[in-house]
Amino acid sequence: MEILIFLFVQMLLFAFALWLVNRSRGREEGVPRRSAERGVTKQLIELREARKKSLSMPLTELARPQEMQEIIGQEEGIRALRAAMCGKNPQHVLLYGPPGVGKTCAARLVLEEAKKNPDSPFGADAAFVEVDATCVRFDERAIADPLIGSVHDPIYQGAGALGSQGVPQPKPGAVSKAHCGVLFLDEIGELHPVQLNKLLKVLEDRRVHFDSAYYSPENTGIPAHIHDIFQNGLPADFRLIGATTRAPEEMPPALRSRCVELFFKPLGQKELASIAAGAANRLGMEMDAETSLLCASYCASGRDAVNIVQLAAGGAEHAEKKTIAAEDVEWVAECCRHSRQTVRKLTGTPRVGVCTGLAVTGGGQGIALEIECSIKKTKNGHGRLYLGGMVEEEELELRGRRLKRKGTAHTSAENVRMAFLRRFGLDLSGYDIAFNVPGGVPMDGPSAGIALAVALMSALSGEPPVPFLALTGEITASGAVRPVGGVREKLQAAAEAGAERIVIPAENMEERFHGFSADVIPVGDIAQVMRIAFGIPKEIPSESGTVPLGMLRLAIGD
Repeated sequence: MEILIFLFVQMLLFAFALWLVNRSRGREEGVPRRSAERGVTKQLIELREARKKSLSMPLTELARPQEMQEIIGQEEGIRALRAAMCGKNPQHVLLYGPPGVGKTCAARLVLEEAKKNPDSPFGADAAFVEVDATCVRFDERAIADPLIGSVHDPIYQGAGALGSQGVPQPKPGAVSKAHCGVLFLDEIGELHPVQLNKLLKVLEDRRVHFDSAYYSPENTGIPAHIHDIFQNGLPADFRLIGATTRAPEEMPPALRSRCVELFFKPLGQKELASIAAGAANRLGMEMDAETSLLCASYCASGRDAVNIVQLAAGGAEHAEKKTIAAEDVEWVAECCRHSRQTVRKLTGTPRVGVCTGLAVTGGGQGIALEIECSIKKTKNGHGRLYLGGMVEEEELELRGRRLKRKGTAHTSAENVRMAFLRRFGLDLSGYDIAFNVPGGVPMDGPSAGIALAVALMSALSGEPPVPFLALTGEITASGAVRPVGGVREKLQAAAEAGAERIVIPAENMEERFHGFSADVIPVGDIAQVMRIAFGIPKEIPSESGTVPLGMLRLAIGD
């Protein structure tokens, strides 16, 4: 009996000592005993407390569109995206466009719209998985691959309980997490070629297959679900939306062939001004239309507009103002070294030897360009052609060979000179002809052909072209006008510049251009261009073609 009592007392002492140890440990970790027993540590409590705190939402996030109609300036692109994603058979999509024009927002919102369509295959729980392709890193030994998925073989550190039993463990990637939903790959053009090829295989099979030297179908120690994954693959039936700032020709053809290609255009001054005004409104600040346009003139994207407004609003609040004024925007532009982007405006007072051509920048934005021409008769009868602001020579890489050729703008100028001889009988070989495109950005491409022709005819005749005129079109040596690219972007740029008449090649004419804000005039011949450009209704037939009478007399009389 005494022995039992002794053992009982010892057990009580042991339990009391254990209680003291646990209590002191809990005090050291700053956690009550009951919480410690439930697995709540000091670090977990600190993490929960940190999650309760936050700063105010940045304006870039506050101004993010919550509905499709809030995305400014991309009506056509959004319509096409809806057609591709919100029907019975959604497609894989490649979205092209410069940064900050709404590609990511549109991709997020289109899935929510698709879910509302009862015929859509996207369910209410369809996932939107977003991956930045520039940050996707994979291990060449297939240990880790966050995009496609990987197999954690038992030989690697941290294989866990199953690994200690020699069981390979498949780890799903983003393609599997996006099953029956949308995988959005931002900057897909930067994806590693190896990853891209794996992705194309997944798009083809709609599942991910895994391999491992440690997998054996006869191994009964492997769980049934792992057997199923190795034998049948992980389901990965999703729709891909890839966004890129690259040009289509820079993307792999194999990817392009599997996707619908859609384009979001660069934002114009009015659209950027609207974004700036909306950002100011969300901050509770006032900003008039003139200041909004001033802000837009310093922006290259919607994000630029939001950032300028946020900093300008901070400066205004510091000065205890509720209005963002022009001086606030100019102060931000000076501090952040934003360059002002001026939009060429056509005037009602045209000049001799000057006309407005239309072009598209490398970012896909249309611009209106001033083209100047001056001529001088030479004494020896051997004139030269000078090009300022235009590319005169370019290099091409072709099958391992580097070729040099005249720039297409230079060729256009030569074609204009030849067309004057063939169509109007004007031999300009005795003239020095100088073309110039002010602005400092080298111009290349054949689309300035008819604008060069108008500028040259104006310089020859001494008559200015009609006011508020803009032109685009390639010209051949015989005087025919050929189609060019980027007509929609050029029309938009011409309208922003204030053009009332826009001359384009007849083969580029579309039915919807008839309702454009300016008068869009299709032409197929240089003689038609001259009649429109100089407003001469009377014409006479000649052996070389139809020629404006007054223009021809003045040109020959020079």
